[in-house]
Amino acid sequence: DHVLASRSVFGSTHQILSRILPRWGISYDYAEIARPETWEELVRPQTRLCIVETPSNPALDLIDLAWLGDFCRSRGIILVVDNVFATPLLQNPIAFGANIVMHSATKYIDGQGRGIGGVLVGDHALMQDLIFFTRHSGPSLSPFNAWMFSKSLETLPLRVERHCDNAEKVAAALGQHPQVAFVKYPHLPSHPQYELAKRQMRRGGGIVTFELKGGVAQGRRFLDALHLCSLTANLGDSRTIATHPASTTHSSLTEAERLAVGITPGLVRVSVGLEHPDDIVADIVQALDVSG
Repeated sequence: DHVLASRSVFGSTHQILSRILPRWGISYDYAEIARPETWEELVRPQTRLCIVETPSNPALDLIDLAWLGDFCRSRGIILVVDNVFATPLLQNPIAFGANIVMHSATKYIDGQGRGIGGVLVGDHALMQDLIFFTRHSGPSLSPFNAWMFSKSLETLPLRVERHCDNAEKVAAALGQHPQVAFVKYPHLPSHPQYELAKRQMRRGGGIVTFELKGGVAQGRRFLDALHLCSLTANLGDSRTIATHPASTTHSSLTEAERLAVGITPGLVRVSVGLEHPDDIVADIVQALDVSG
């Protein structure tokens, strides 16, 4: 069997594709997220599954879900979409033809980084197979975490709107700062896939990425200068979190692999939280000033 994936999948997904699945004779290829012709070139008769993440982590690249849904449906390929950045509130991959949608419940569904868990939703027959597998192999969610996530869902719509409101303000402020080489946010008109983002995402989400002109050295100084923002590898938290992907979430990749998915040395990912937007912007701006 063969798996076709977008090149900009999460680091752990890459490790599963490259180091675990080959033990069972399952091969894989990476296609370029914004170039449909590469998908046509790489698909095989043995291709059984396609997995993508959109927006991607951390580069915030998008894939056209309507096109990909048609592509997979016409070939009988199971389409899996990692929807963690968009949340169920901002993007519905099933409406575009996805068979399975994944969410890390640790992120926005929980909203405070208290528990570890995940969610799979989709085709009933596929879900029954997955339920059987998890029941007999062990990776089941604890009852307490299940209760905690279900309670957190009650406030998800309110929290996501606030995340989006604040992220829009942070993206606008970053775009005006002289120490920033570029800023990416799906609903920012400067995003290269802005029109696609408007079509398939109700709002831009809570993640903003930007590149510091001083590269990795300035990135370290910037993180050290933050006061309000937390420094962890998590996202979707009530608190604003700044992360340096090259040394944390994607450190297991080689430098060439990181560059291939848009993770440059000075790239910073900000998971914008629920604090007052003026406080978030003020902390980021002062850290930019100091780091420069």
